[in-house]
Amino acid sequence: MKSNLRLLSAAKIICGSLITIGTILFLYGFANGYSNVAGVGYGTVMGGVFIFIMSIFLVATEEMLKRKRSGI
Repeated sequence: MKSNLRLLSAAKIICGSLITIGTILFLYGFANGYSNVAGVGYGTVMGGVFIFIMSIFLVATEEMLKRKRSGI
């Protein structure tokens, strides 16, 4: 269970920073008319969300496999 918590906390930190940086880039590009910067910001936010969802899926899968092996 400790490895699951470590993975989730690492994903939370990484994805939170990616989403924050992406939001700042998106708002900067959108406000100043730089469509390229806004696109990079949007992609960064989507990447952060995707990484977070995949990490939750991997942790849930690992936990279900451990429960199945132990017979619970």
